[in-house]
Amino acid sequence: MIVALIIACEVGFWVLLALGLAARYLLKWRRTSVVLLLCEPVLELVLFAATAIDLKNGAEPGWEHGLAALYIGYTVAYGHYTIRWLDGHAAHRLGGAPKPVGAPRYGLPRARHEARLWLRTLLAAAVACGLLQGAVWYVGDDGDISSLRAFQWAALRAAGIHGLVALAYFIWPKKAPAGAAEESGPALTKEEIR
Repeated sequence: MIVALIIACEVGFWVLLALGLAARYLLKWRRTSVVLLLCEPVLELVLFAATAIDLKNGAEPGWEHGLAALYIGYTVAYGHYTIRWLDGHAAHRLGGAPKPVGAPRYGLPRARHEARLWLRTLLAAAVACGLLQGAVWYVGDDGDISSLRAFQWAALRAAGIHGLVALAYFIWPKKAPAGAAEESGPALTKEEIR
C-alpha cells in the first residue's frame, strides 16, 4: 500500500504542478494557480500519515517505509526549487516572460551552484533521517528496525557523495571551452546583497 501511495503522490505532484501552471499562464487564473500549488505539501502529509498509520497497525518496518521517508525528504528539499524552476520556464514559454537565467556552467559560480544544491541534499537527508528515527522510536523494541536504519545510512551516503561532487567543483573548477568567456553567474540585486 505504501509503495502505491508513493507513486500516487509523485503522479499527484506533477498533475497538480501542471494544473497550477496551466491555470496561471493559459487561463490567467492566478488565485486558482496558487491554491493548486499550495496543495503540493498536502501530498507529503498524506504519505506521512499513511506511513504512520501503517506502522501503528502493526506492519513490520520495511523498505517501503524507508522509501517513503526518503521521498518526503526529497520533496521538502527540492519541491519548491522544482516548482520555481518550472514556473520560470512556463512563464517564458506560455506567458511571454524573458528566458530564465540558467545555472552557471563554469568556474567558481558553478561550484557555488553545486554547493547550494548539496545543501538541499543535506536538508533532504536530515528530514529523511529524522522521520526514520521517529519511526524507529515509534516501533521501539517490538519490531525489526534494520531496514529503517539501512535507509538512514542510504540518506547519509547520498548526502556524502553529493558533498564530494560539490567539493570537486571547488577543487577542480570546470573550465570554459577555448574561446568562450568564463561566466560570472547571474548578477546580484541590491536586495540579495543586503
